[in-house]
Amino acid sequence: MKNLLIATDFSVNANHAAGYGYFLASQLKEDIILCNTFFVPAEAPQSAMIAWPLVEYDELNEASAKELNELRDTLLKNDHDFRFKPAIKCANEPGLLADTLNTFIEEGNIEMTILGTHGNTGLNTLIMGNHSRKMIDAAKGLLMLVPLTAKITPIKKIAFATDFRDPEQDLEIIYKLIQTIRPLNAELLVTHITHESWPETNLRKSLEHFLTEISNKADYPKIYYRIVRSDKPEKGLEWLCDHGQVDVLAMVHRDHGVLMEIINGSHTKRIADIISIPLLVIPENFAE
Repeated sequence: MKNLLIATDFSVNANHAAGYGYFLASQLKEDIILCNTFFVPAEAPQSAMIAWPLVEYDELNEASAKELNELRDTLLKNDHDFRFKPAIKCANEPGLLADTLNTFIEEGNIEMTILGTHGNTGLNTLIMGNHSRKMIDAAKGLLMLVPLTAKITPIKKIAFATDFRDPEQDLEIIYKLIQTIRPLNAELLVTHITHESWPETNLRKSLEHFLTEISNKADYPKIYYRIVRSDKPEKGLEWLCDHGQVDVLAMVHRDHGVLMEIINGSHTKRIADIISIPLLVIPENFAE
C-alpha cells in the first residue's frame, strides 16, 4: 500500500494541512507517514562552529515525538466516520527538510507529500523562510501545498494548467497523474493559459487533438478542457482558482535553469504565494 507523507512543524498552517492530508488519504485509501524535521544546525549561521549539546538534541527529539503523537491522536479523534481509516506512522528526524522528506520518498513508497504553505505571520518554523518554495524545487515526487484557506472537502475537480510548450510530456504526465487521482473519481480539467491576442481556432484544434489522445489511452471519462485568456499567467491561474469551481490546481514545475529562473522567475512559485486552494506540484520528470 502506498503512503501519503505529511510534513508538519505543528503550526496552525501545518496542522490544517495535516487535517487535509488525512481526509485525502481516506479518499485515496492510503496510509500516512506523519513527519517532523527538527533541529537543523546546518541552516543556522556558523553552525559548523557550534558544539550542539547532546542533552538538547535528546530534548528536542522527545518533544518532537510527543507532539507528533498528539497530532496523530487529534487526526484520529476528528475522523468523521470515514469509510477508510488511514493508519498513521509517526517519524521525527533531525536534518534539512528537503533531504529528510526526499529520503522518505525514496524509501517509503510515497504517493504524495503534503505541506502547509507559509503564512504572513512570520511565526512558523517549517513554513517560515520559504521552505515550501524550496520544496517546489527539491521534491522528487508529487508535492501538494495546502494553504490555510483550503476547505477540507472531497476533491471533485482538479485543474491541470499548462502552456502547451511540451504537449507530449504533458500527455505522459497526465496519464500517470490519472493513476493517482482515479480513486477520487474527480473531474480533470485540462486548462490552457494563453495570451488574449492568440487566435482561438488554432488553440481549440490543438486542444481537441490533445484530448482525443488522452481519451484513447487514459481510459478516464471525466476529462474536459478550458481556455483561460490572460495577459499574465499568474493572473489567469488566480482567476481560475477563484471562479472555476476548482478544488485543486495542478502544475508541472519545469527546470528552466538558473538563468531563466532569475530572468522570468517560476510561475509555480508565484502562484504558490497567492493561491487559495491546494496546489499540486508535479516535477517534470514525474512520468519517467
